[in-house]
Amino acid sequence: MPHCPWATTELAIAYHDAEWGVPVHDDRVLFEFLILEGAQAGLSWNTILKKRENYRKALDGFRPEKIARYDKRDVQRLLGDDGIVRNRLKIAATIENAKRFYEVRKEFGTFDAYLWSFVGGTPIQNRWRTLAEVPARTAESDAMSRDLLRRGFKFVGSTICYAFMQATGMVNDHLVSCPRHAILSGKRS
Repeated sequence: MPHCPWATTELAIAYHDAEWGVPVHDDRVLFEFLILEGAQAGLSWNTILKKRENYRKALDGFRPEKIARYDKRDVQRLLGDDGIVRNRLKIAATIENAKRFYEVRKEFGTFDAYLWSFVGGTPIQNRWRTLAEVPARTAESDAMSRDLLRRGFKFVGSTICYAFMQATGMVNDHLVSCPRHAILSGKRS
């Protein structure tokens, strides 16, 4: 099957074909993607894909209720874990974001309802022909980033938010030449 040009490794192709751009509405999975997209800042997505299972183990399956209670010992444990990105700021952001997750959930009922509100609850169907056309950020990702930052989230700049929106199916950024574009454009959340 042809793929979007960025899917060049075996791991990236599997991710592209099964996950990328598929609408996600599970709060825990949305939280996982938000943390992984933040961890990716300054690195390649392939690096994060290779470390994803290690992240799941190190971060208690990305369960925000556990991560929100992490203390200094947990931070030290994570800084010593070579299976994840050992960046003190990113680790601190993960813990802080878990705490903010519950504030959002309390206000909106679900993390899902809050995040999907930035696209009106329905995936934006783009029709890009080349990777050069795909933006790094949009008005929607700018709005999401501003609001997340206002709520105290970390590592949620507009470019990170747009990558998150692409990954979780809030936007369909598969190129029109990719078979996944047609498959996902027929799916509605």
